[in-house]
Amino acid sequence: MARVIVTLQLMPNSPEVDLKHVKEHADVEITKFAGEPSARAEEKPIAFGLKALVLTFIADEAKGGTDELEAALVKIHGVESVQVTDVRRAVG
Repeated sequence: MARVIVTLQLMPNSPEVDLKHVKEHADVEITKFAGEPSARAEEKPIAFGLKALVLTFIADEAKGGTDELEAALVKIHGVESVQVTDVRRAVG
């Protein structure tokens, strides 16, 4: 099967949320889903000091949708919402 590159945006519920803590817990869930942690993480400024955490990881296409992963990620303390912002097949 092919591999896909998935990008998720995790929105914290306030500017005070520790995104490092969120990333650590998100990587645990991503590893359960994809077999390895996120390959890239960045903080994206939103407004008024609020920053979203954008995580990119590689998964097997046979896994199907990310609904279960999204449900697990939104349960992380301080996470308001999770949105898949990009999914594409890996080339090579």
